[in-house]
This record gives sequence, C-alpha cells and structure tokens, in this order.
Amino acid sequence: MDIRPEDPTQLPTQRRVRLLTQNDRLFHVILAQQFDRDLIDQLCRIAEMIRIIADARAGAKFLNTILSHKRAMLYFAQPSTRTFLSFSAACQVLGMPHNDVRDARTSSEVKGETEDDTIRTLSQYFDLIIMRHPGEGFAEHMAHMLNGMRRNIPLINGGSGKDQHPTQALLDVYTLYRCFAESLVKRIRPEPDSNLFEGKTIAFVGDLKRGRTVRSLAYLLARYGGMRLLFVAPDELQISGDILEHLERNEIEHELMDDLPKIVGDCDAVYMTRLQDEHDADGESKKIDLSRFALTKDMSHLFKPDLAILHPLPRRGELDTALDSDPRAKYFDQMRNGMWMRSALIAYIFGVDAVILDHYYSYYNF
Repeated sequence: MDIRPEDPTQLPTQRRVRLLTQNDRLFHVILAQQFDRDLIDQLCRIAEMIRIIADARAGAKFLNTILSHKRAMLYFAQPSTRTFLSFSAACQVLGMPHNDVRDARTSSEVKGETEDDTIRTLSQYFDLIIMRHPGEGFAEHMAHMLNGMRRNIPLINGGSGKDQHPTQALLDVYTLYRCFAESLVKRIRPEPDSNLFEGKTIAFVGDLKRGRTVRSLAYLLARYGGMRLLFVAPDELQISGDILEHLERNEIEHELMDDLPKIVGDCDAVYMTRLQDEHDADGESKKIDLSRFALTKDMSHLFKPDLAILHPLPRRGELDTALDSDPRAKYFDQMRNGMWMRSALIAYIFGVDAVILDHYYSYYNF
C-alpha cells in the first residue's frame, strides 16, 4: 500500500465526515457517523417505497431505468455472501450494470500492482466503487485518494476490518423500523418529535468487541435516544470503550451484562453475533466459553410476543436453527432488507431519490 502523509482516520470525526461529502451532500459512504437522524429516516422511507414499487411489473421496469446510464464495480477483497449479493441485487433493481473483483489473484495485483493503483484503475471505468476489505481504514484512505483525482467517483464501504460496516447498520435500522412500525411509510417521523425506538430495549449478544456491525449500529441508534441498550458478552469480548463513551455523550441508557436468559424477557429486539475469530492472533478467543451467550428454542417461553430476533449472519451455533420458523425470527427478513436499503442508498448518492418519491406519490395511495 502506498505511504500517505496524513492518516484521515486520526482526524476529528466531524472533519472526517465533512471530507466525505460533496456539495453538502453524502458522497462517499464510509462511517456510520455520516448519518444523522433525518437522513436515516429518509433512506428508510425510500427503501420502503422501492420495495412497494418493485412489487409490480410496471414499477420494477421503472426502477430499472433510473441508473441504467451508470456502472458499478464491486471490489470485494474479503469473503462475503450477503453483502455482495445484496449490493449486486440493489444494482440490478436500479438497472445499474456492474462488474466485480472478488479475488486479487485475478487482478494485476499478482504482478505487483498496489491496491491504490487498482482502485485508481477501477475509477476510470466505473461510476461507483463498492468495497469490502480486511484493512481497517482502507476504504476511508481510498475515498480521500479519489477526492484528489480529476475523476472523483463515490465509494461505499461494504465492511472494513473490525472497524465499521455502515450499510449493514442502515439495513438493521430499517429492519427494526419495520418491526416496530405498523406502516413504515406512514409512521416514519409522522410528527417532528416521534421516535419509534422510544422505550425499546435492544440487546446485543456475542463477540461485541470485534463486531463491526454492532459498532456501526450503536452509532446510528444513538441518533434517536429514548431506548435502552444492553451489551451481553464475556468480559474478553465486551463492547469497546469508545462506543460506550459515545453512548454516554449522547445520553443513551446502556448496561454491560453477562446473563442472556436473565434479560431476554425484557427485550424488544435481540441482535445476535458470531465469534469473530478471524481476527485472532493465536486462536485465543476459541478458548472462551460462549455457550452461555447462545439464543435457543428453550428460551422462547421468555420472549415477548413481538420480540425481533436479528443476526447479520453467518451463524455458528449462537442462534438455534429451531428458532428459524418462529415469527419473531427476523434475520432472513433482515437479509432481504439489505437489498432495499442499499438500493435506496445508491439512489440517494446519485441524486435520483426524488424521482422515486415522485413516482411513488403519483401511483400509490398510501
């Protein structure tokens, strides 16, 4: 990787966010901190409208014309199933042709080309780069590099090391919205002070220290307030101090726990995570007993009737497959929601969200 004189990840958060905008509008999508409450709500509304429009043949054809003049590259240097496929499907929903690189061995990197030059090359052929990379901060570095080029194109972070996964957090919020609201289009911010998360208790369970999905989702939920967040994990895998400090600054009630059965009955949503042992140095986390942090069918008598069970997947035994048929299991809905939310995000980045809103209100009476 090229040596850079300044590390953007060490700048104050407000400056980092500002550098990722263009004309006072979201351009690169790198950090969860880029999204305020109004923008999150707007994206959830657009995602729901796309879902409804796409359900009809004529609507799907309309959506398929919106970005047919743009091209996307899915550069995934780290294994992925759901994130890759949902971005691919999102591009298809919007009629956006796309290509992918999923193995550096098929690129000129095997000849010694730097990753930086690979991204510079991709920027000449495509109008959007969607990136998944194992290196923390790599996507942000690439966004700043693109900012300095004559042909600057948006870059979306599809997961960066154990740091952040902002688009996963967006689809998670959208899923929670759908669980907590009877009609999403009608009830997202129907009044200036409305908050669907008000009074809700949400538990995060598992490997929280290295779970980038939990980190990003905590940042987004902090935009709302009025809820209680429980972090349920062994001490070695508990949520990091920077997230706790952020929640405290935003006056979000939170608590560290280590007893899942004791608190599950109080929860309106439970967000399960797997062991992130790919980040181990010497397999140290495999020695931790995580059996106490598994959600099982035997616990279902403790669940609230309208509990929402989420998991970014894949799972490794921390989420009982016997729960899959339980109507409170929302993780497959959560997966499908990724396609709609990522469609909404891409539409917003290219400024065609207004076209979707106009079409929706012209043809649908909700």
